[in-house]
Amino acid sequence: MLESGWVLALSGCAVGGVIGFAARRSHFCTMAALERHWYASDDGQLRAWALAALTALIATQVLAATGAVDVTQSFYLTEPLPLAGAIVGGLMFGFGMALVGTCGFGALVRLGGGNLRALVVLTGLGLAALAAQRGVTAHLRVALLDPLSVDLNSYGGQSLGALLSTMFGVDIALPLALAIGTAGLWWVFKSASFRAERGRMIAGLVIGLCIAAGWAITSGHAARSLDPVQVEAGSFVMPVGDTILHIIAVTGELPDYGVGLVIGVFLGAAVSALRSDDMRWEACDDARELGRHLLGAFLMGTGGVFALGCTIGQGVSAFSVMAISAPIVMISIALGARMGLGMLVEGTPFGFIADWRAPKSSG
Repeated sequence: MLESGWVLALSGCAVGGVIGFAARRSHFCTMAALERHWYASDDGQLRAWALAALTALIATQVLAATGAVDVTQSFYLTEPLPLAGAIVGGLMFGFGMALVGTCGFGALVRLGGGNLRALVVLTGLGLAALAAQRGVTAHLRVALLDPLSVDLNSYGGQSLGALLSTMFGVDIALPLALAIGTAGLWWVFKSASFRAERGRMIAGLVIGLCIAAGWAITSGHAARSLDPVQVEAGSFVMPVGDTILHIIAVTGELPDYGVGLVIGVFLGAAVSALRSDDMRWEACDDARELGRHLLGAFLMGTGGVFALGCTIGQGVSAFSVMAISAPIVMISIALGARMGLGMLVEGTPFGFIADWRAPKSSG
């Protein structure tokens, strides 16, 4: 009979396999979504990403309201709001994401298709995350960023639902989530072109439901287990570092849900690539490209730990529990990505500011 820890890891692998398959099949990528929105006026991928986040929000809050999941022990809600870390880390992550062309999750999906640049990125990201969590750069985080965290527990908690429920004296978490979800889904589906993209719609729904499933699996396991279990749903910064540790060292600890999720996403993406004959071996063209990928990986791994998450961790998982940190981190990531793209495409990270201030043509 399998030890309970292995059940948790295998559950993560199964859920990750579904996510990886769906993401590879539909080319689900946060960086690509932002880039096409800014440079091609195409928001189809952005709507798919929003659909995943909104689906996760509604499903998670419905499960929480019925008592099927308990997300109150999630570190998004138990840790103080890392205000400085959210902004600085988000900017770093977004800038690094632009240098690489994708995030940690996207790198796993690309690796499943044979992209060796993604292997370089994931190795650098994982090592940088470990250093920021418990190594050299962790000293900077503890000294400069952690003291600027804000504890909102005295006001009700670290989520928007908890804060407003305390303010009004009644639990409004579910109605609030449904209102946000309804408004968001209206925006997603008002586009006729997006409604015609069945693959992207399915991918968004599947990924969102898988994030909600992660909360159910880990919170249920935490309630049954005598050992400490991290309640999580999906993130691709520290779990990548933890996966590297499990590969290179026997520590006596069993892999957790996050490690299983990382492995599952890679395997699911690989299966999708093989089924669609989309497996291609790719590598860096030259030393300059390799250097850019290594720098981007360092910024993403370090920034992701500073901000307590990535585009999936904060943008989907934390958003699904209405963590206050989610919009702060995602706005910072988007700004960092825009600056990074500006440097690569326009030669300056602040070119978009001039574009906004430039007078619009009346003709």
